[in-house]
Amino acid sequence: MITQDLTVERLFKEQAKSLRLDLLAGKRGLGRLITVPEINRPGLALAGFLEHFSAERVQVFGRGEQSYCMKVGSPALRKSLSSILASKEMPCILFTHGLDIPPVLLSECDKRGIPLFRSHLKTADLVSELGEKLEYELSPSCLVHGVFVDIYGMGVLIQGGAGMGKSECALELLKRGHILIADDVVRLQHRRGGVLRGICPEPLKNHLEVRGLGILDVSLLFGIGFILEHKRVRLAVQLLPWEKVEYPDRTGLSDTAVSFLGIDIPQVRIPVMPGRNLAVLIEVAALNQRLKIHGYHAAENFNQKLIDRMREAGKK
Repeated sequence: MITQDLTVERLFKEQAKSLRLDLLAGKRGLGRLITVPEINRPGLALAGFLEHFSAERVQVFGRGEQSYCMKVGSPALRKSLSSILASKEMPCILFTHGLDIPPVLLSECDKRGIPLFRSHLKTADLVSELGEKLEYELSPSCLVHGVFVDIYGMGVLIQGGAGMGKSECALELLKRGHILIADDVVRLQHRRGGVLRGICPEPLKNHLEVRGLGILDVSLLFGIGFILEHKRVRLAVQLLPWEKVEYPDRTGLSDTAVSFLGIDIPQVRIPVMPGRNLAVLIEVAALNQRLKIHGYHAAENFNQKLIDRMREAGKK
């Protein structure tokens, strides 16, 4: 499991331009940590209802919150803010739409060292962009060995021991018009909704290593359209030496899965031997998995037809 710290200062440095952020107060608190990817709108908390207030989240004030702060008197606002801002877990506050900031909030944030930013983006746009950044940084993730490719829109993770031909298979798939995401090392992320996303680590982007050829730049050899930064993982393929597979699957009735970060991914185990076209087998496996996702299971359908025929024959 990969864990990394995201401070408010790093978020500000990396996203100030895209989120159009200006730091207005609480500069000494830039070292505060952002620990969760969720974002909070503190509307009810401003009115005094703190029972389910999530202080550990980035707090976003839109037009509704700003209007309330401007209309309520300063003593009442200061009282409610004293409760909201008391938590040391609160990372920062963001105002959207370029709105005016209530002076009492500016002074309280400066006093408590809570960074307060103003963005000129609309609330929905800021929440969308910031949410994607926080999910990328803070979602549970891990590194796995393998090759990750997009085959007919399906994210396929190819794994196997050293020398099994994973990269050569990826090269053949590229020649057949498919898309490379990552070679050798793949970063997997558990995203919201039980989605497993595969990402290429930064130093390896666009590159493929093939024994005998060395390191290849896919974007230059094949074109920029043959690479992707990330994709949802929908199928895992395990390449195994033929002699280590005692009973290769002949029917496809026994579906198997492999778990990454608590998410089960359908898995196909393919025995490797000289003369087998692995690229074609993996290509067809991806197409077959697409059919399963849409509700058609060829092996089960064929098995049911056999059972129905045997029942009809038994009645005669």
